[in-house]
Amino acid sequence: MKKSGGAEKRKARRSSASVQNVSRDPDSDTPRKQAVKKDVFQLFAEKVRDHKDLVSRWAVLQETRVEYFRGKDFVSFMKNHPELKETLESDQNLEAEDIADILLQKNLLVRCDRVVKTVRPGKKKLSTWPAHLEIFPEQMFSENDAFFAWTFVKRRPLWQTLLSFIWPVLTLAICLFPVYPHRCKLLILYCCAGVLLLILSLLLLRAAIFGAAWIILGKRVWFFPNILAEEATLRELFRFWPKKDEEERPKWTARLFYAIVAMLVILLLRHHAPNEAARARYQKRMSNIIDDVLEWSPTLALSGMMEKQTVFNATENNKFSNESNATSQSETVTSADQTESLEESDQYENDSI
Repeated sequence: MKKSGGAEKRKARRSSASVQNVSRDPDSDTPRKQAVKKDVFQLFAEKVRDHKDLVSRWAVLQETRVEYFRGKDFVSFMKNHPELKETLESDQNLEAEDIADILLQKNLLVRCDRVVKTVRPGKKKLSTWPAHLEIFPEQMFSENDAFFAWTFVKRRPLWQTLLSFIWPVLTLAICLFPVYPHRCKLLILYCCAGVLLLILSLLLLRAAIFGAAWIILGKRVWFFPNILAEEATLRELFRFWPKKDEEERPKWTARLFYAIVAMLVILLLRHHAPNEAARARYQKRMSNIIDDVLEWSPTLALSGMMEKQTVFNATENNKFSNESNATSQSETVTSADQTESLEESDQYENDSI
């Protein structure tokens, strides 16, 4: 009887607890759903930002570099990639404008405006991608000349994490270059010289193409337009095709003047070009310098330091011996002078007596 009574009490407690849980479910689901929605929009923003088809640029917003995109590009991107809306689950039927407004409310985006709002001299319209931005007062989505910057920190990919560990090892390897074997030194030297020659050749080639197109056609054509940019992503840095020329066509007088200057520079360089003997001397000098760098080793350095120390000690000993000899000679001369003066004084006294 006692056991059956205890079992009934346990069943009653379980039933009351289940009733309480059921009664609490409607109230407790609301914050959970809100948290899920927040995570869903965060995940959606990360996917959109990592997607390659959304055109974006980097700019300076209140002394901070941010990644931003245009409103019309976001709308066209969402039309071309509707599968990304599946991340939003229950909100996947929202329009692109509504999604952007929610991202603005959750502080995942911030609407910006260009700092320079006037057309610069020599240009027909404002820059498509401004380099400096400021926060727009009204944080509402718009397609008309509106820019939106991401406010959250982008997740670092795995290769960047690995690269952060490789940099100290690479620095240590550079410091240990003098103790490498001779073949490794030659390989590193030729690789670095090849990369430097490639960069210089690329810069000279694009400058020559720009000058020829500017003088002959009156157009500004810069291949690899972002190769010297200070603020550019890796994808923008190696962009090959030039940007559209939005500036005014140069005058024919300026083109003729620079054409004459270019011809004079070419003739001057050709006239003062080094001959074969000068080139051979310069090559021999450079090869000697390279050989000195490549053939350096700690043993030779220590032996050189020992030789220098030996020469220094020998020089100091010679200097000390010379000084001691000079001192002894001066003392001898002084004693002889004193003896002569004493003899003269004695002779003078005898004569006077």
